[in-house]
Amino acid sequence: MGNKSGLKTMSIGGATYDLFVRTAHDLVQTEQKKQATLALPLGEKIRVQDVIQTCGGGACNTAVGFARLGADAYVSCILGSDQWGEALLQNFHAEHVRTNCTTIVEKEHSSFSIILSAGSGERVILYSPGTNDHLHDATFDRETACNMDWIYLNHIQEGSCIIQDDIIDILTGNHALRMTWNPGGCQLDMGIKEKHMSKLLTYTTILLLNQEEAYRFTKTETIDDALYALCRAGPKIICITQGKNGVTATDGTAQYHCPVPHRSTVVDTTGAGDAFGTAVSFAIAEGWTLSDALKAGTFNAANVVGVFGAQAGLLSKKRLLADITQKPLAISVSPL
Repeated sequence: MGNKSGLKTMSIGGATYDLFVRTAHDLVQTEQKKQATLALPLGEKIRVQDVIQTCGGGACNTAVGFARLGADAYVSCILGSDQWGEALLQNFHAEHVRTNCTTIVEKEHSSFSIILSAGSGERVILYSPGTNDHLHDATFDRETACNMDWIYLNHIQEGSCIIQDDIIDILTGNHALRMTWNPGGCQLDMGIKEKHMSKLLTYTTILLLNQEEAYRFTKTETIDDALYALCRAGPKIICITQGKNGVTATDGTAQYHCPVPHRSTVVDTTGAGDAFGTAVSFAIAEGWTLSDALKAGTFNAANVVGVFGAQAGLLSKKRLLADITQKPLAISVSPL
């Protein structure tokens, strides 16, 4: 662990045991003017190419990502006392993630996903939230959170939104604490003007959304309109990922666009957003420029999508610095 940083982070959200089932690409069908679908004909036996077991979930992925980069990483999540929970716990220990804030619920099952993955990276996720539903104010460790340098708030279940008040109180009382927020589900539907969303946005250092989430959260239909609405809401840095089209970001003074690396290989897209957000957060915390932070996030995500699972491709700080230095990636900057 010679890569160690002094940064203390807490990732809040879900931890999930993932079972990847890789199918042939010819099962993907696209009807005119409709979304592509993974078609499984009823009554047929379909041979799979690979079955891979991995650990995932937003809090799990970002905590492991921070630990790989050398941060003192904590994870706030809920596990069941089952084989999946045990596997997740062992993975945290192997990755040097602190589990002081992790709660084990007896006689309940941990979150579990079956990920049907096609050959070119498209996937369908079948999941059970399991014990992720139990993340609420009674299981959230406020005291430890108060002593962090950086909080990463991932997608949380609707019933877990009650901890938003705790997080706002913590951020209000500790102005040195910074936060990355990746809203999801009911939070996106509430929109940026809802009082809790509005309050959280004012304390957010980095807001991370994909393009569809940005439109849903802001009730807009273009990247420029979404960025404008989000800038007015208060986050210091906003990143909107656009898949193969890269990422558009702003720090409130300029608009940045970072492309994906040339000739990137896509095997599986699961965890790409978590990898991007973790590296960007770490880079900003370390004092890097936004341009270098976007490169860090992009290289981390590109490495993750090149292999199966959300964590196998997560990079170390040394490797990330090497990629930024040695691999060309042109950031365009324009007036906001």
